[in-house]
Amino acid sequence: MFHAMRTTFVLLALSISSLLLLPAQQPKDDQLAPYYPTPQTVVDKMLQLGGLKAGEKMFDLGSGDGRIVVMAAQKYKADATGVELNDSLVRQSMERIKTLGLTSSARVIHGDLLQQDYSSADLLTVYLLPVGNELVTPILEKQLKKGARIVAHDFEFAAWKPVQSVSIDDDGEGRSHHLYLYRR
Repeated sequence: MFHAMRTTFVLLALSISSLLLLPAQQPKDDQLAPYYPTPQTVVDKMLQLGGLKAGEKMFDLGSGDGRIVVMAAQKYKADATGVELNDSLVRQSMERIKTLGLTSSARVIHGDLLQQDYSSADLLTVYLLPVGNELVTPILEKQLKKGARIVAHDFEFAAWKPVQSVSIDDDGEGRSHHLYLYRR
């Protein structure tokens, strides 16, 4: 319980500090989504909640080490794309994708998640701090096609009402997780 509260406090502190940026500054991806790997069991539940089907296009915003992209392509047979700013994480992701023979169905874009085109997405997964969700909201509202789904991990989109939410008690790391499903 203490570990879960401490983790929540740290994430909230990061979120609040991100809000203190000067308005003229563009936040970096690590201020929108510091690298905090999602446990594999939660990755699977995110893709299940999003109803990912074979052949669908999915994007993971702030894809870190690529674990969501890999599972989406490998287990769900989706056309999976991650967006990641960190050079090292992009290299690590692409090496794993290549090693697993998934290059035809999985990739990671090295770039700013606020500068991408998501208009082809059937499903987006996000594990962004609240400031990241707030900044990406108008982009997604403008670009996403009708019926596209978004699964957010731990932090809701303030401007939208989730159609479903799921709590995952303890994933083995001593804390709970919350998932939110949205439909456009």
